[in-house]
Amino acid sequence: MSSIVINATPLELWPTSTADDVQAIIRAVYKHVLGNPHVMDSERLVVAESQLSDRSLPVREFVRAVGKSEFYRSRYFETCAPYRFVELNFMHFLGRPPQSQTEISEHIVRTVSEGYDAEIDSYIDSDEYQVAFGENIVPYRRSNTQPGQSQVTFNRMYALDRGASQISSAVKSSQLLYPVATNTSTKITPPSTNLGGSGEANKKKFKIVVTGSKFDSPRRFSTTTYLVSGDNMTPQIQRINRTSGKIVSITEVV
Repeated sequence: MSSIVINATPLELWPTSTADDVQAIIRAVYKHVLGNPHVMDSERLVVAESQLSDRSLPVREFVRAVGKSEFYRSRYFETCAPYRFVELNFMHFLGRPPQSQTEISEHIVRTVSEGYDAEIDSYIDSDEYQVAFGENIVPYRRSNTQPGQSQVTFNRMYALDRGASQISSAVKSSQLLYPVATNTSTKITPPSTNLGGSGEANKKKFKIVVTGSKFDSPRRFSTTTYLVSGDNMTPQIQRINRTSGKIVSITEVV
């Protein structure tokens, strides 16, 4: 089985960086944030690249531009299951897998209630991003580089990232839905040649607990529980938001 390198040497943009160094930074951002794709010339962010080259744009803002690009949106937001979109956002922007169901739920709700841009901003504007990468370090896979990280975290990262041959957009269904929802370990298995996923993860059932939803009198405010499948989660959350309900939790029904 081929080996995988998680903690590659970070790349940082310096005032003294050469033109070749800047190009290496650009390639590294595309590779990491976009999930190891082939980027055609017509898909490159020419203006943002130019601003990075003349130092009017730091690496962090270039990462934001890539995250909000049509390239990223079309491959991960529009075609992937909600769980898959969020778990890849964690890997692409924070260099780690999600740690809990609470993290997943928070980001799914934000995406639906505040929109795509707010979801991308939430990673890049976070204290965690600033501490890990600052303004000019290219995000990298750091799941086994932090003090106190468990084997569970490493295994989950391996489930998301199988090395240089895997393209993130080739897998549409969640790889961590069950272990994150149940707070269990992820078994490491050899890379599969079938990267498309069976879609079975999206058929799992989830319990959404909501408070403050508006109902007909006299039952105007209440706590309500919804049972939905993974592929119906987004429309259900949208309906909840239209009733002014507050989502308390999203958990898998095991």
